[in-house]
Amino acid sequence: MPLWTIHHTPGIFTAQDKRELASRITDGYARAGLPRFYVVTLFQATAPEDFYVGGEPTTVGVRITIDHIARRAPDSENRRRITQWINQILTPTLERHPGLHWEFHIDETSEELWMINGLVPPPGGSEAEQRWARENAVSAY
Repeated sequence: MPLWTIHHTPGIFTAQDKRELASRITDGYARAGLPRFYVVTLFQATAPEDFYVGGEPTTVGVRITIDHIARRAPDSENRRRITQWINQILTPTLERHPGLHWEFHIDETSEELWMINGLVPPPGGSEAEQRWARENAVSAY
């Protein structure tokens, strides 16, 4: 499960921006074989007086934390490829804001510490996971 939490100052994203960005994020993971419902994107507006960069409040900022649970990058080359892919997803939306400070990081969590609707997800790439992706729904396996 990728969980993207996007902390942002007000006015950075319109409702349409949010929908488009969440769709681009989800589409990318779906192309990699993950069920679409694995992907959760949360937008958290944060007032400038509560958003500090370098000890100073910022009026235009975005800080993204990404939790990868369903898959783990096996090596440095794959981690770099993933960060470049994420950068390509974000840049078209974020480059429209002059002076915007933005950054992201990715944490990888063990899939053994994850459940959906009370079920342990099937192993990555298994027939059960492929069925979940086709049906876009959780089911017993």
